[in-house]
Amino acid sequence: MINLNPDVSSVISKLYPNGIEMPKPGDAESQKSGFADTIKSVEKYLHKVDDLQQTSDKSITDLLAGKNEDINSVVAAVAEADVSFKLLLGIRNKLIEAYKQTMNMSI
Repeated sequence: MINLNPDVSSVISKLYPNGIEMPKPGDAESQKSGFADTIKSVEKYLHKVDDLQQTSDKSITDLLAGKNEDINSVVAAVAEADVSFKLLLGIRNKLIEAYKQTMNMSI
């Protein structure tokens, strides 16, 4: 049975089957590389969300053109793209919030 309401953990497990590795705290050099790794991870996730959106759009187009008659797979693709996009917006909002808090710190 197709899950028409995918949750965040199922989307993350599909996007990152090996799990998400968080950078470990340490000296300044490892923190710089940790930040760079975080940016690369976000960029990778952004590309995967874009791929899901394009796949969803293609499946809708195929359904409307009559190439695909399985509406369940189309709805599942749209729901997965929607959840991944909402997760991306949540990550973006947290990054912006962290940036604002960093900028408001007194030295």
